[in-house]
Amino acid sequence: MAKRATKAKPELLFDQTDWDFDTLRRTFDAIEQVAREDLDLDFYPNQIEIISSEQMLDAYSSIGMPLMYHHWSFGKHFLGHDRLYRKGARGLAYEIVINSNPCISYCLEENTMPLQALVMAHAAFGHNHFFKSNHLFEQWTDAEGILDYLEYARRFLASCEEKHGLGEVEATLDAAHALMPHGVFRHRRPRQLSLREAEEQRQARLAAAEQNVYYLWNTIPAKPDGSQVQDADLLERKREMQLPEENLLYFLEHYSPILKSWQREILRIVRNISQYFYPQKQTKVMNEGCACFVHYYILNKLHSEGRLSDGAMLEILHSHTNVLTQPGFDDPRFSGINPYALGFAMMQDIKRVCVDPTDEDREWFPDIAGNGDWRNVLKHAWKNYRDESFIQQFLSPAVMRRFRMFAISDKSDSRYCTVTGIHNTHGYRHLRDVLAHDHDLSALEPDIQIADADLLGDRCLHLRAVRRNSVPLDTASKEATLKYVERLWGYKVEMVEVDAAH
Repeated sequence: MAKRATKAKPELLFDQTDWDFDTLRRTFDAIEQVAREDLDLDFYPNQIEIISSEQMLDAYSSIGMPLMYHHWSFGKHFLGHDRLYRKGARGLAYEIVINSNPCISYCLEENTMPLQALVMAHAAFGHNHFFKSNHLFEQWTDAEGILDYLEYARRFLASCEEKHGLGEVEATLDAAHALMPHGVFRHRRPRQLSLREAEEQRQARLAAAEQNVYYLWNTIPAKPDGSQVQDADLLERKREMQLPEENLLYFLEHYSPILKSWQREILRIVRNISQYFYPQKQTKVMNEGCACFVHYYILNKLHSEGRLSDGAMLEILHSHTNVLTQPGFDDPRFSGINPYALGFAMMQDIKRVCVDPTDEDREWFPDIAGNGDWRNVLKHAWKNYRDESFIQQFLSPAVMRRFRMFAISDKSDSRYCTVTGIHNTHGYRHLRDVLAHDHDLSALEPDIQIADADLLGDRCLHLRAVRRNSVPLDTASKEATLKYVERLWGYKVEMVEVDAAH
């Protein structure tokens, strides 16, 4: 009698908490197979690096980049993080991931093997796919050239310190760093340059430094009687300077009357780095939600196939749950809605709507409810949305009820806060609108623009700050901003605040 063939039991990827590089490689390959063949993710080649806690703290201090120029603020941040870590008042991130090609994932050497599996799935495939696919990163960042550019920036800053002194360089960097949030293009996209093109343009700017638009005031024609040009010429010059200008560092780089060519290049470096991080600020919920969804799906898939033990999966789920903790509004730990928790919940909910919809889901999401194609729905969302539009499009009543969301109004002319919406039939759309607005970066950061530059008279620089909901700028922050702009402009700087409707 013939014996029936029995299917071999899958071999565990690991059966201990300690890791070695062979185990890391075997686990990475298994995770990659699920990411490619099941989820059909698209990602950059991966580079996994194991680093110590001190190296992780160093990465914290230099805004998470593997290459960075020197500045005293990075050391200050390092000491602050290190002191809290040594006291046990703060833990370290399990990983840091770099939007580059190859995508670099830093994993903490102190992680156990189950945690290494989690962070590789989270960073090397979840974040990696989002970086490569999302339209904001595609438009605004250069994953191919960022590491070369950072190496160039470090070499350039080091050469400036040798030629011009540490104090001069740090004074320029201090002002540029303070203005980084106002050193991005929000509404128009500059063409991405390769490192070679950027270097050629820098050399051209240096060669023409004494003859270009930085010294416009020296070329302004005068009337025969010696008086200065009138309003028509002023309007034409404002048109040539493309005023109003939202990117303060860009304007100061091009038009400051006092900066030297090397200082202008420093401003250019700082604003390019600020621009590189701009998409990450707009996609915190989506980026972390994507990474959490990917690691959760992949590791559960490996567990169901018998590749991960129950003990390993319990440790993974414990860390997963800690990251997704959402304290209640009356909990002392509450600091707002956890982007990890919201993003993951919404993406899990999209999968549910596609596979097992309710009548409510069919009413809210008629295009995707019950279509079964949750993989392509999620990949479409990851590619084409940012936080506020993603929430506006996909936040469901089920998620609102789960988070027990409510909205309040805290107008200054009222003695009390008023609840304007709760998680019920009448409040769902209002809650969605309010939450989407709270994740709109343009509503969270001050809107400060260059309105005019009086190059013909006292060279006063005029800034305009647009108030939203009649809320004025914080006085201390406003004065600090003016101080740093004056340092880079060299002359008087004035700021007026106007309401958004004006």
